[in-house]
Amino acid sequence: MPELAPLPEVSRRQTLRLLRSTLVLSSAAWAAAPLLAARKETRPVALLVPLTGSHAALGLSMQQAAMLPQSGAPAETGMLRVFDTAGTPAGAAAAARLALKAKAGMLLGPLTAAEVPAVVQAAGGKVPVLAFSNDMALRNSGAFLFGIGASQSTQAILRYARSRGVRTVLVIGDGGPWSVASVDAAKAMEAELGMTVRTVTVAPGAPLPAVGDAPDAVLVPGGGATLLAAARALRDAGVQLLASFQGVDYRPEALAALEGAWIASPDPEAFEGFAGAYAARNGGRPGTIAALAYDAAGIARQLRATNTLNREGLLAESGFPCATGAVRFRTDGSCARSFAILLGGRDGYSKVAVSQGA
Repeated sequence: MPELAPLPEVSRRQTLRLLRSTLVLSSAAWAAAPLLAARKETRPVALLVPLTGSHAALGLSMQQAAMLPQSGAPAETGMLRVFDTAGTPAGAAAAARLALKAKAGMLLGPLTAAEVPAVVQAAGGKVPVLAFSNDMALRNSGAFLFGIGASQSTQAILRYARSRGVRTVLVIGDGGPWSVASVDAAKAMEAELGMTVRTVTVAPGAPLPAVGDAPDAVLVPGGGATLLAAARALRDAGVQLLASFQGVDYRPEALAALEGAWIASPDPEAFEGFAGAYAARNGGRPGTIAALAYDAAGIARQLRATNTLNREGLLAESGFPCATGAVRFRTDGSCARSFAILLGGRDGYSKVAVSQGA
């Protein structure tokens, strides 16, 4: 068997040259690593709204509002993709599947509570779902709930009232979902605030019942006939009126009746900035739900710009400024939302305080 030839000896100078070249290559590789990690987020965001069916007009206003934050810059073009849910669970699930097929990094929607489980199931935990529902029964469902909740605004107005010396509150409900949630929230806060809370339910249009000893304040959740009837009845009784709105009520009859009332509501100053931009582009005055779509798109845009378009980004401690009030998301899918405390007057509303994170 032939003998193997010995390997040529490598000189010390060659060895050092080899080591130096290897270190240069290693340094270049390490330098490239942050560049790879900082790759720009390019996935679109999906808006799931009803563009057909009974809620089509609302869905269109949400689409128009959500499109406002988009600029004409190439990086923003196509950032938001819109998918029609038809306002049904089956339609919402189909829309979610199409959005995932389009590589969406986040789903904004659906609109109603009935559609949320279908979208969460279709998403399968692959991307965050930021739903517009305010149904607290959907906490821990896998979706983040972005809707303005009755319990949130009730907590805000009762905390403010307590800070002003109110100890006894009568809550007058009309039996509707917003009213029921407000009553439950008020009763749950009795011990925390050291308040006494009594409740009565009045059918819309029916006279207010005798309520015994006069409380320090009367809370009438939401809007409509029951609120205004209570406001008129209490105007000369020396009892402080409290109200909680999903959106500010500018009707002339509301302004006249709510003079002197303390009201928890999305901040009208922040909302008017959005409403002005919406009117300039689309005409008409947008509602609160359209503002939620605008805010959701703004949140997604912020996360996309910082490469945090994910669950961890939504749970960032700093939260997000919004036209409907600053929000911070919790791990159970609920959100803490700031409200303005308004003083009602015949010519409008003046902001007297801000309730942080109800």
